[in-house]
Amino acid sequence: MTDKDNENLETRVAIVGVIVENTDSAEELNRVLHQYSQYIIGRMGIPYRQRDVHIISVAVDAPETIITALSGKLGKLPGVSVKTAYSGLITTSGLD
Repeated sequence: MTDKDNENLETRVAIVGVIVENTDSAEELNRVLHQYSQYIIGRMGIPYRQRDVHIISVAVDAPETIITALSGKLGKLPGVSVKTAYSGLITTSGLD
């Protein structure tokens, strides 16, 4: 999808919470995040070594369909759990 495809689409701000229990999925997880990098505001990862899990929060600003697709792709990875929380903020992209 190009930026032109997203002109004048409503976007939402959301946080995608990710828990990685299978580090074998890390390479694919990073590939998916890179695929959606144009929508990512920021990302924070916390390794929780005592429990052998990694906690990642990804802040995004994107059309709801894009956020759903990102969450779905991440959630299909083995040993990866995903939950998404949306803000009430809705904006229209393509406006100056």
